[in-house]
Amino acid sequence: MHKKRNTVLVVDNEAYTKKILTVFFDGSDFKIINSDFGRQAIRLCASTRPDIVLLELSLPDIDGKDVIAALREWSQVPIIIISARDDDNEVTAALNLGADDYIVKPFNIEILAARINACLRKSAIQKAGEPELYNGNIRMDLVSHQVFVNDRLIGFTPKEYDLLRYFIVNRGKMLTHREILMEVWGSAHSDDKQYLRVFIGQIREKIEEDPASPQVIVTEPGIDYRMKVIHSQVTVAA
Repeated sequence: MHKKRNTVLVVDNEAYTKKILTVFFDGSDFKIINSDFGRQAIRLCASTRPDIVLLELSLPDIDGKDVIAALREWSQVPIIIISARDDDNEVTAALNLGADDYIVKPFNIEILAARINACLRKSAIQKAGEPELYNGNIRMDLVSHQVFVNDRLIGFTPKEYDLLRYFIVNRGKMLTHREILMEVWGSAHSDDKQYLRVFIGQIREKIEEDPASPQVIVTEPGIDYRMKVIHSQVTVAA
């Protein structure tokens, strides 16, 4: 079972920089995607939905600032510029276009890691209003993508994590199977009721005291599912 990892898109055609970042991210909770070209990076952002983008301004096909402008037309993904360009005008232009941070090469990998975590935390707060989500004894860390039940770390697959997050964000609301599938899996799975039932069953095994008689994620006749708002701690069987 694999926990959900943050995905970082590295847009840089410099071999040395890619090697350093690949070694660093291979030993961390990040999945790395590399792109040498700006236009390719824009397409990858749409198809892979990375959690953060590390972008060099000097690219073989288009300027990195054009990538920022294109992404900001539809996405608020955090963007950190990592570039050898150290001119104040370049920094100002990139930030004004929507970049979240700017680091000049050569860079300190530990400082970069701290900047990445700061951007991810800021992004989580913007999306959910806070870096963590709670419902009773359930806590989700939106930066590290970890789930705790009764303060105990519980292993969730990436899709289980996405589904639980959707339920907690919409706790108290009645949700149809179709809107859940559309939001978590996309339109290709909008009618896969059995698919959804399997995943909800897996989540209930991890968060319910008695999965056979669920009290947290309940089935609403004719409506489908609702996560109750839990105001007190609920004991979950080990």
